[in-house]
Amino acid sequence: MPIVAIAIALCGCSINLGSLTPGSDSEAPKAAPGGAMVADAQAHNIHAQALARSGKTEEALAEFNAAIELDPHNADALYNRGLLYQAQQQHPLAIDDFSAANGLTPQRSEPLLGRAISYLAIDKVKEAAADLDEAAAADPQNAQIWTTRGIAYERLGDKNKAAGSYARAINLRPKDEAARSGFGRVGGKPGQLYE
Repeated sequence: MPIVAIAIALCGCSINLGSLTPGSDSEAPKAAPGGAMVADAQAHNIHAQALARSGKTEEALAEFNAAIELDPHNADALYNRGLLYQAQQQHPLAIDDFSAANGLTPQRSEPLLGRAISYLAIDKVKEAAADLDEAAAADPQNAQIWTTRGIAYERLGDKNKAAGSYARAINLRPKDEAARSGFGRVGGKPGQLYE
């Protein structure tokens, strides 16, 4: 179970809310083709993020719910509510939200990483590895994905894939202690670094 704790810590998901739409966190809501309801939904999403960052999780959850009720296709609100659920250890709910966000933004790695971390937390390691493979293809410069992928493959017993993933993470973020210790645990060879 310590590996799961590492994966959850790696996510930075304890209310490290982000956006799947560039610039949406800092911009004021705009009227969109969907009209006022979409703009209102985005306003709720932005307010929810601020509440979550302040530690007001119940209020944030209510705001995310309002955003999603107004605009069920709001990938940012789904993703951020998933992070909130994940931080509360409500992994099945987080997986549902990450899945919905992924369906709306299939080219983005964040929902896949979030879902993979929740899968690892509930011992669905094969599902996590599949998501991490897809996330790594979508965002190969993301060290967090590679470290988490290393954890998944380590748990599956595939030391070669685990070592390769940890090595990629170390190459991208040399001081990544989780990747360094994982690399050592799976018997990674110094020659695997910098390949």
